[in-house]
Amino acid sequence: MIDFKLYVIIDRKSSGGRDLVYLAQEAISGGADIIQLRDKDTSASEILKVGRVIRDLTHKKKIPFIINDRVDIAVALDADGVHLGQDDLPIEAARSMMGSEKLIGLSTHSLPQALDAEKKGADYIGVGPIFSTPTKPDYRAVGIDLIREVRDKIKIPFVVIGGIGESNIDEVIAAGARRVAVVRAVCGAKDVRVAAERLKERLKNI
Repeated sequence: MIDFKLYVIIDRKSSGGRDLVYLAQEAISGGADIIQLRDKDTSASEILKVGRVIRDLTHKKKIPFIINDRVDIAVALDADGVHLGQDDLPIEAARSMMGSEKLIGLSTHSLPQALDAEKKGADYIGVGPIFSTPTKPDYRAVGIDLIREVRDKIKIPFVVIGGIGESNIDEVIAAGARRVAVVRAVCGAKDVRVAAERLKERLKNI
């Protein structure tokens, strides 16, 4: 986990109707270090079906596969971890279901939330949304300054997320981000592989 740079979220809403397995495959080819599957609109059986294929892809490439929100699906797929929101299962409950070897990430939107996540045993945290983004319409942008605060106070890995793309990735890097999570910048790109490659290139030497 410490060395990952580009965290790609494969999100059905941002896919433009394209096949999620195809998007994951192209993102991996472009250099994604972690793949998360986020699908809030379809049935558990459909998520399992797609998840099994993506799990096989990530296993072959030896990169972590994370399920968004659904601890039950993460367990059923033997995924490498789960990423939780503030209103999802508590970290302690997820840990008891998944075991000590699996990764648990938590979305945080303030320094107190980040500190609390670290205290409760999160393996990594998401910090954001840094910029406004349609994938999180109910959350206001937290801004660049939170990156600096988290960088100085948090010891576990953190990944910044929210409206990040080629046009502003240098800004978050300058603020202290070393890991970036993207949705639309890759998942919504015309050429998914190239979009991932270009972002990964910017993150390579930091």
